[in-house]
Amino acid sequence: MRLTRPSTRPMLPLLSLACATLALGLGAGPASAQESGTALPQSLAPLTSAEAPSEPVETHPRPFGRQGELTEREMEMARTAWSYFVERYQPETGLVNAVGSYPSTTLWDTASYISGLVAAYELGIIDKRTFDTRATKLIRTLRNLDLFRGEAPNKVYNTQTGEKVNYANQPGEIGYSVLDMGRMLVWLRILKERYPYLANGVDNVPMRWNYCNIVNDDGRLFGSLVRGDGETRYVQEGRLGYEEYAAKGFALWGFDVTAALDPQPLNYTRIYDIDIPYDGRDPRVFHNQNYVLTESYLLDGIELGWDLPVADPAGPGNASHGWRAEFAHRIFEVQKRRFEATGVITARSEHQVDGQPYFVYDSIFADGYAWNTLDPSDTYQPDRAAVAAKAAIGMWALWEDEYTDLLFETVADLSEAEGGFYEGLYENGNGFIPLQTANNNGIILAALLYKAQGPVLQYANDNTSYWDTAWAGTDIRANKCLPETQVVELTCCACEDLPQPKPAVTAEEFQFCRPVNGPYGLGATECGTTEQSFAKPEPRYILPQACRVPWGQ
Repeated sequence: MRLTRPSTRPMLPLLSLACATLALGLGAGPASAQESGTALPQSLAPLTSAEAPSEPVETHPRPFGRQGELTEREMEMARTAWSYFVERYQPETGLVNAVGSYPSTTLWDTASYISGLVAAYELGIIDKRTFDTRATKLIRTLRNLDLFRGEAPNKVYNTQTGEKVNYANQPGEIGYSVLDMGRMLVWLRILKERYPYLANGVDNVPMRWNYCNIVNDDGRLFGSLVRGDGETRYVQEGRLGYEEYAAKGFALWGFDVTAALDPQPLNYTRIYDIDIPYDGRDPRVFHNQNYVLTESYLLDGIELGWDLPVADPAGPGNASHGWRAEFAHRIFEVQKRRFEATGVITARSEHQVDGQPYFVYDSIFADGYAWNTLDPSDTYQPDRAAVAAKAAIGMWALWEDEYTDLLFETVADLSEAEGGFYEGLYENGNGFIPLQTANNNGIILAALLYKAQGPVLQYANDNTSYWDTAWAGTDIRANKCLPETQVVELTCCACEDLPQPKPAVTAEEFQFCRPVNGPYGLGATECGTTEQSFAKPEPRYILPQACRVPWGQ
């Protein structure tokens, strides 16, 4: 079960082609996005000439980490992980229990089931008939969920009945989690891109939601909860790591989530000579803890390749969301250095535990301390620290390294053949965590798929999207605050005269990834596990398209 987290449309006339298509070293990226009818959020708008790449963005066809056909042992691991979704499947609804036999789930855990379903099909564990039967039944259930106060999916549902429930699995509604919604939107987009024949059904799931209280005007994301007096309270949700991951889910469907994608306010703490980033919002003021965890960075790498939520022409070996790749490498390297310094095998993430407190945030840094394991009440639980199976296999997939070989061996057989992988292995020698979950097994399957195919999201469906065309000529889109995806904001004609904002994470701050100027800002490539030295990317100045001689266009 997922517990609470540290939180009609006419096309604009082209007017002046020169204003709309300033060719500032952008390549095909922005043009493709506009031609597809998807308006980029302001934060993803094309660079001005002062930020333009000094050279064409390098193409690195090989994704980060391990690549290649799965070995027989790895395939057996994938079959084992899939067995969880066989054993805990609810045929009446098409949902899967989040934890073992307990018939309850969240949108986050259901997205992890979709990741397991996609991986099982792509790896040949199930056939297309099984995939289609499960996928269409699940889409039908998601399409017809009883929403929290008519707005968005409730935080928890009963997997046997599909009814809204509270955390005790009793009928009721408790609000919605925008982070869980963001993860679901990532995987709905993956379904739609990989399997266009499912797109109609997929589009109808998020089209039922009302986004007016979810996406703020400045691009922040808000969840909801029910107060003691029964009133709904809307609260900003998400901290560094999870907030940007969830924002990408919304951006993939055309929402402007500028503020949620911005890492500011940003602070650092030094652990084993590495500056570890953490959210700068004070939990004493904002009443939301800032856990530094592995999972959100892993999901971003495995599912999206640490790219911005647009198709990246540079390929899977070039992370267009550069600071995300850089921070992910720091998160990995500091765990490796902890092992080298102390001998404690380290792969930290949030995870379930047997008995009280049932769930912990096994952090790299939280509440002012490194390696701080906290329960949801922020009570220190050091005996619950563990090598999380999903973190170990995820890092093994994304970093090809002797240390990740060790992580792999630590958890590769921590499972039962008919039931899936256990949550992890306690650091203190108290054995394995005797719990199996949808999130753990879904992420493990996605990590194995990443090794076989690279980042899971593939931009392969260029068909007209019902999501973009529904309710044209009516006010329904505005009433639900759906994005106006067929409206393209024209580029100004004198952008080079405007002051340029400084990136939240500058090129000088990159330690483990080489920064590169990309169409949307600083990307990252050649990420490694040792600090690098490099020349700062320099802009390349070119004339606007309207000013070029014909043979230069």
